Amino acid sequence: MNASINAVFLSYASQDVAAARRIDEALRAAGVVVWFDESELRGGDAWDASIRKKIKECALFVPIISANTESRSEGYFRLEWKLAVDRSHLMADDQPFLLPVVIDDTSEVSARVPDRFRERQWSRLPAGENADVFAEHARSLLGSSEAVPATIAPSAVRAKAAAIAGKSRFFKGRRRARRRDRGADRSGSFADGCQGSGVGCGATVHADRNDGTPGAES
Repeated sequence: MNASINAVFLSYASQDVAAARRIDEALRAAGVVVWFDESELRGGDAWDASIRKKIKECALFVPIISANTESRSEGYFRLEWKLAVDRSHLMADDQPFLLPVVIDDTSEVSARVPDRFRERQWSRLPAGENADVFAEHARSLLGSSEAVPATIAPSAVRAKAAAIAGKSRFFKGRRRARRRDRGADRSGSFADGCQGSGVGCGATVHADRNDGTPGAES
């Protein structure tokens, strides 16, 4: 995963730019690549296409929730939220992607946010301050998401090998049992034949070494 894709996208209402900047600075200090648009002149096809592309490619999406987002029924940040939620539906449930952050006392229960946000753990960073722990958490998630596709965990390899070995022992046991059953069937048939022919069942029928005439040995 390259550096441009292994990045965090910050989504915020324009009134929350100061708090968003503090979170951005904490993430960058932790060595995280951040997509944070501070442009006052938002709009235009090229800008819109760039934002959509970044949301499609980012590793983590951080929606910043506040009284300002609560008060706005419309805003470009709501489109960003929708695009991120739509993308999250294509991911496994245990794949980290949405990391909601609340910068004031906005209630998680009644917040005007997509339901998908409420399914995730929220972080509370009043005014965006003291975001160091959050930044380290984001960095660890980026590190783990980068490592997962590259290799299979050794424990998974050992478990698969053990399962194969167990299956092999199971089938070997079944083959031995079938051989014993066939041997028992042949012995039973031989005994029945002896009784029907009048030959003692304890005798072994063989050819005489001299003339090949069948004989019996007790």
